[in-house]
Amino acid sequence: MPTHLHAMVVHFPIALLLVGFLADIIGLFLSKAIFRQFAFYLLILGAAGVAAAFFSGNAAGEGLEEGSLGKAMDLHQQAAQTTLWLTMAALLFRIAGELLRRNYRWLRVIAFICFALSTIAVGRTGYLGGQLVFKHAAGVELNIGE
Repeated sequence: MPTHLHAMVVHFPIALLLVGFLADIIGLFLSKAIFRQFAFYLLILGAAGVAAAFFSGNAAGEGLEEGSLGKAMDLHQQAAQTTLWLTMAALLFRIAGELLRRNYRWLRVIAFICFALSTIAVGRTGYLGGQLVFKHAAGVELNIGE
């Protein structure tokens, strides 16, 4: 898998989860089902994006486990794994809440909390990924002498 693929896909889950969670909050305060439905679809797309970013990132980080870069990569990978689990949990609880409707309101509450935590986690993961690029120059190719 090409290493540049990770750089191409990471921005989608960040945007999808942030906008999706914002739509969920708006739907909660305005009691508008359209915003909650929009948030649900964005969560589905965001979860797919998180999975794509996670697996492409694992492939891109192969062989970079040493020194300060390795430590930074490890932090980023742990944050990405947390984001993946929280996002998948939010999606599963949300699907269960949608299927069971109002009988199990607590499922929607747990889904909302997981969605909030995954939104925070994706922000932290993105920050750590930015540190990899801008502080440690991970993935930066130098064209010296060309």
